[in-house]
Amino acid sequence: MVVLKDDERIDDLLADETMQIIQSPSAFAFSLDAVLLADFTYVPIKRGKIIDLCTGNGVIPLLLSRRSKAQITGVEIQERLYDMAVRNVELNQLEGQLEMIHGDLKDMPGRYGNRKFDLVTVNPPYFPTPRKKEQNLNDYLTIARHEIYCSLDEVVQSCSKLVRSGGKVSMVHRPGRMADILTLFRKNKIEPKRLRLVYPKVGKEANILLVEGIKDGNADLKILPPLYAFTNEGEYTDELRNILYGK
Repeated sequence: MVVLKDDERIDDLLADETMQIIQSPSAFAFSLDAVLLADFTYVPIKRGKIIDLCTGNGVIPLLLSRRSKAQITGVEIQERLYDMAVRNVELNQLEGQLEMIHGDLKDMPGRYGNRKFDLVTVNPPYFPTPRKKEQNLNDYLTIARHEIYCSLDEVVQSCSKLVRSGGKVSMVHRPGRMADILTLFRKNKIEPKRLRLVYPKVGKEANILLVEGIKDGNADLKILPPLYAFTNEGEYTDELRNILYGK
């Protein structure tokens, strides 16, 4: 029996009513960004090894486990979020496939040595470290959203060291950091291969960037069609509804 703590609750994991997830409004609840990354990324179907950095409560490993039989490791630096992720693995009886690690993503290349991964996914902090008065009053959110413990450069360096040659790195971020991301990918021998922008609705600026690169890949970047989240009436578009709920 999984024990809930503080203000935690158990939600269904989107369309899959057989999977559930522990969330907390004050510490961590997964966002659309995580769902879109899990849908966007390539996954090895039958076997392989995947590592998800900045895993939070483990939502991306949970979502990927629906599409792949590969071994999946989640890495989370915040102890409370890591504890939620561990209990989410137990809640869904996925101990044989999913493993959660409490640690710093910058330490993972040293931990794994030459054991490279077929896929690295990451939903990193989006914003450069602000002045103290600009940070979230909630420390959990500040660490999750701002580059307190890792810079974008350090995130990409770790991804490059962890992924095998020919393996893939998938990231969700903000469009305003696109130039930085593509520059850092190439600097670290991750060749950008697929890119997609997500828009709140037609006529609005993009607010989510999805990008996938191949370690030591050849230059050939494909720009995928835009994804619109909402109709002008404020309803989910058919494509987003299908991603979220399978219908």
